Amino acid sequence: MSNLWLLIIFALCSYAFGNINWALIISKLKKTDIRKLGSGNPGTLNMSRNLGLGLGLLTFFLDILKGAIPTLIAFFVTKNRVFEGTTFNVADLAIYLAGFCAVLGHIYPVVLKFKGGKGIASTIGVFLVCSSVYGWEWAVVIIMALVAATLFIYFTEFGAMGSFIAITPPAIGNGIRLYLAYNEVVTDFTFYIISNILILLICLFTWFAHRQNIKRMLAGEEHPTSIKEMVVKMKLKKAQAKANEKKKLENVNTNNDCNNNKK
Repeated sequence: MSNLWLLIIFALCSYAFGNINWALIISKLKKTDIRKLGSGNPGTLNMSRNLGLGLGLLTFFLDILKGAIPTLIAFFVTKNRVFEGTTFNVADLAIYLAGFCAVLGHIYPVVLKFKGGKGIASTIGVFLVCSSVYGWEWAVVIIMALVAATLFIYFTEFGAMGSFIAITPPAIGNGIRLYLAYNEVVTDFTFYIISNILILLICLFTWFAHRQNIKRMLAGEEHPTSIKEMVVKMKLKKAQAKANEKKKLENVNTNNDCNNNKK
C-alpha cells in the first residue's frame, strides 16, 4: 500500500476513534449527563469536579489512550518507510497526522454534532507516544511537563492554564527533535514543514477549545480546580460508603437475631 493511502486511512480512523467520548459514556452509566453539570465540558476536570476524582482520573486515562493508540499504531506501521526521493521517515509525519485527527475527533466529534471536549488528555496521549518512541530523553520532557502542570493546578487551582503547561513543552520538544533530525537535509524540507504544522495545529485547536476558559480567567470568573477539595470529597465518599456498609451489616445481624429469638 502506498504511503499516501496509509496516511489517509490513519487520518480517517484516528478521527473516528477520537469521536468516542468517555466522559459522556461514564456519566450516562452514572445516570446523568456531564454536559449538564458544572462547566458542561465532557472532559477530565469537569468530571472530577462533579462526579469525583476517581471517575475524573478514569476519564483522563481513557482519553489519553484515545490519543495514544492511533499515534502508536501509526508509528509501528510506518517506522520502516521513507517518502520516495527523500530520507524522511513516514512515521515522523504519520504520528502527528494520526494524533491531530484523534484530537480533532475529540474536540469536534461528528457523532455529537461537533460539540466535544477540549482535547487536553488526548493531546497528552499523542505527545506521550511521539516523545517516548524516540528515546527516554524526549519522554522526560512530557513527564516533567505533567508534573509541573499538576503542581501548578494544585497550588493555583487554574485548571486551564495547568492544561497548557502540560501540552506546550512536549510540543516544543517534538519540534526540536524534528529540527535536529532533518535541518540539514534539503530534500526532506516539505515533509519537515508539514510535520511541524501538524504539531502546531494540535496545540492551536486545543488552545482554541479553551477560549472561554481564557476569557473567564482574565475576568477572574474561571471555575476553580481544587485537587485538595477533590481528594477530600473522595475520602468522605469512601468513608460514607464504609459507614453505609457497616450499617447495612448491622441491620442484617439484628434481623437475624430477631428471627432466632422468635424461633
